[in-house]
Amino acid sequence: MKRTAGGYQGRGLHGEVVELLGRRILSGEIAGGETLDVLGLEQELDVSRTVLREALRVLKAKGLVDARPKRGTFVQARTEWRLLDPDVVRWQFEGRDDSRFLDDLAEMRGIIEPASARLAALRRTDEDLAALELAIDRMAAAARGDGDAVDADVAFHRALLAATHNELLVRMEVVLETGLAARDRLVHGAVRDDDPTPAHAAVLDAVRSRDPESAGAAASALLAKSLVDVEKARAVGAAAPAGEQQ
Repeated sequence: MKRTAGGYQGRGLHGEVVELLGRRILSGEIAGGETLDVLGLEQELDVSRTVLREALRVLKAKGLVDARPKRGTFVQARTEWRLLDPDVVRWQFEGRDDSRFLDDLAEMRGIIEPASARLAALRRTDEDLAALELAIDRMAAAARGDGDAVDADVAFHRALLAATHNELLVRMEVVLETGLAARDRLVHGAVRDDDPTPAHAAVLDAVRSRDPESAGAAASALLAKSLVDVEKARAVGAAAPAGEQQ
């Protein structure tokens, strides 16, 4: 079986099978309700029954598959998927624009991020400011062509959640990081002449000034800009020939 890069890279052969089957399920290649041909998969992938069972155990924990007597192992409906699982988030975006998930991500960010910015303005420490400032510096460098814009953006939002000092909000970084990274790859691949640094810096300035209302407003403005960028990226993708779409 050809090895694949991804979240399970380095986790052994069963991890490679998890990656391959996860991508097939999330892309719709294996449809919801479809029963898996376990013996056929063993032969196709050239893996043992033990390896395949371990991979299916991982996919079951993510809500993607289940097993029943007389029916065997089958793909569950999307309503059963663990949509906040970082691998499930990542698989949804690989090779395609999952518009439904992008819209859900935008709605979730609209609820969480302005409130997080307000809390960060009230609770931030010097260490939190240093992390936010470093992320801004990396973002500015990436805009000049020196660095990774996606990594810089993810680092900023991770630092903003950490600055809330709310353990449950900090845990939201799992879906935000993975979703943001996928969204950013779509946007930065299509909207090239745009520097996101000033919009992020406005959030940092308000947090630094301990101004919760300004911080919330700046975060809302940043999200509005994000929505515009996604629409631009979608327009570029729709206009491109099929073989050149992001």
